[in-house]
Amino acid sequence: MFNVQSPTSGLQSSELETEDPTGATTHDGQPDVGRWTLDVERHSNADIGRWTLDVGLSVSDLRKSFSSPTGKRVEVLRGASFSARAGEAIAIMGTSGAGKSTLLHLLGGLEAADHGSIEAGNFAIERAQPAALARFRNAHVGFVFQFHHLLADLTAVENVSLPLLIKRVSPHEAKFRAAEMLEQMGLDSRIANSLVGHISGGEQQRVAVCRALITRPALVLADEPTGNLDTVTGAEIAQTIVSYAKKTESIVILATHNRELAQICDRTLILSEGRLREA
Repeated sequence: MFNVQSPTSGLQSSELETEDPTGATTHDGQPDVGRWTLDVERHSNADIGRWTLDVGLSVSDLRKSFSSPTGKRVEVLRGASFSARAGEAIAIMGTSGAGKSTLLHLLGGLEAADHGSIEAGNFAIERAQPAALARFRNAHVGFVFQFHHLLADLTAVENVSLPLLIKRVSPHEAKFRAAEMLEQMGLDSRIANSLVGHISGGEQQRVAVCRALITRPALVLADEPTGNLDTVTGAEIAQTIVSYAKKTESIVILATHNRELAQICDRTLILSEGRLREA
């Protein structure tokens, strides 16, 4: 069943609200990034709600540069700006080296911008202190990379379970939900219980997508998620990621060279000379 409630339901706001170093209001020390939606599976007693970015994602005048081996500063982003609303999937296209990966890293708080603002809901990513930023990433962001980055000494179901265990879901519940999601992605119990090093590249990437989505993140950042896959497998995985935005009212930002993949997104932005424009 589905039940929508406030994160402060049943408690006085004075008991929960504190001031975060980032300037955003927090509840129980957690960044306030939107409305709490409690989505309880019929078979689960666990609280597996998630935040949705009700006021969207807003990026303004984002700038980032790096030092070259010769010591020269190379400007990668030169004032990139865009916005996204809940339920929207956006493709970011551009030549190799244009800064697509850098942009996603900044959006996910993996790197710090030189200038500009990134607001996810009411949470200012670029101003967040490290501890608040880590909580935000763990709770609300899902990453999918071109290379799966799975743990080779764990099975597929164990890899997918990890984010849930970090969120203190019971091992039994985490394994059950991970196995269920893998099955929905077309991976049977034999694959689920195999070490990831013993399954194919396409199967590994499906596992990586499951791991990224298992906590129902409000923001999904996918960096060339189909770059190493055959056409059919890549199309299936791309459709899964893009469809996730609609099904969960989340935001998906997908960096890709693949025009067919970009076409299934709601919008395509071109990253060129450090700035973004509509395709």
